Amino acid sequence: MIHSKPLRVAFVTLGCAKNEVDSDKMRAALAASGFDFVDKPGLADCLVINTCAFITEATEESIAAILEAAELPEVINGQCKLVVAGCLPSRYADNLDGNLPEVVAFVPVGDEAGIAKIIAGLFDGYTIEAAPTTTMHKTQQSSRLRLPAAQNPWAYLKIAEGCSRHCSFCTIPKIRGPYTSYPIDVLLAESDELIANGARELVLIAQDTGLWHDGELGLPELLSLLAERYPDVWLRMMYLEPSGVTDKLLNVMAEHANICKYLDIPLQHANQKVLQNMNRSGSGDEFLLLTKKIRDKMPDVTLRTTLIAGFPGETRAEALELERFVTAAQFDYIGVFAYSQEEGTLAGERTDQVPRRTRLARAQRLRDLADAIGHQRVAARIGQTLSVLVTEYEDGRPIGRTQGQAPEVDGIVRLSQGSPGELVAARISDSLCYDLDGELIYTSEDRPEGGAR
Repeated sequence: MIHSKPLRVAFVTLGCAKNEVDSDKMRAALAASGFDFVDKPGLADCLVINTCAFITEATEESIAAILEAAELPEVINGQCKLVVAGCLPSRYADNLDGNLPEVVAFVPVGDEAGIAKIIAGLFDGYTIEAAPTTTMHKTQQSSRLRLPAAQNPWAYLKIAEGCSRHCSFCTIPKIRGPYTSYPIDVLLAESDELIANGARELVLIAQDTGLWHDGELGLPELLSLLAERYPDVWLRMMYLEPSGVTDKLLNVMAEHANICKYLDIPLQHANQKVLQNMNRSGSGDEFLLLTKKIRDKMPDVTLRTTLIAGFPGETRAEALELERFVTAAQFDYIGVFAYSQEEGTLAGERTDQVPRRTRLARAQRLRDLADAIGHQRVAARIGQTLSVLVTEYEDGRPIGRTQGQAPEVDGIVRLSQGSPGELVAARISDSLCYDLDGELIYTSEDRPEGGAR
């Protein structure tokens, strides 16, 4: 069969922000080869499900999405080809073919650069347009293969791939390979493109942003260069391990108003023995000294972390120590996860697994404690005038985020006025849990000298 019209592709993306970036790049690779896109799978010639398999729950969610797609009439009758990409085929490459016969192609993380050729090969007689030369592969992705997130005045900038830390609970190194930084020229070109397409905020992500380097350049130099190159664009870092929070980095953050005074530092625990069993370093006392140093340098900083409850061998005393640490550290936001026993990890093979019921109970205690602290810290913003990036409308009302609110994981600001893409100043009038209400004071275009940023 000869196809005279461009093939239509739909995407479903599961998992973290890194997967969102990968889907953006696959879409751009397909666009460069002449493919079209639709939002509804039922209208597509090919449906690509970009999966997550970091933990068991994510794997189950990915499989459920695949099985749901397999029941679409268009997939059953062969009108729509079902392709599965990302972490699931990377982690379970040897177990999928016979178990998911509805899937016509599996595309692991390392093969996503060839998505156009893979999909074209599923259709007899379909030829693709010559795509521009690209370096989009597992270790280096070109800016020419990036489409910005639809209608968002912010975008993720993935600065590295993979991880080399080998935490005992984590599957990422096996899924995405060792840590590899993207070159500075690739990141600058991609940033230029994203900003030209309307991004007012760039969110730097990697499995560990602090390890980024290109020759003698490290994360502080990259941040400084981006801040000076785009003075009217917010820059935010996510996923920064404690060792990456250096004095040099803090100095760069303090020097530039457009670098968000926000740090996401996944600590995972506070008990030194538990951390050692996780194949991690540090202790609660060291982490408290780190948070003090950060706040001394930037008193208005917002801090987020991630914690795991019920790691194998965790005693009740160690769980209580973690709760005391949470109270002392006073983080603004905490993502709490009950430990997930994962096949192929050192922690998963341990015989001293904490019962699931206990894990869930400890995680809930941590969440309740974190919420009580976080809600109080958010409420302390009432009466302040803050800079807000308007991101979208919700129920006809503009909403946005402050420098202290990362996209998709923290709260929002509900505004009285404003249009997406505007940077405005708002006086905070109320709070509800992690969300704020703000009254517009002025926009970025008429900001008075010395006004809020």
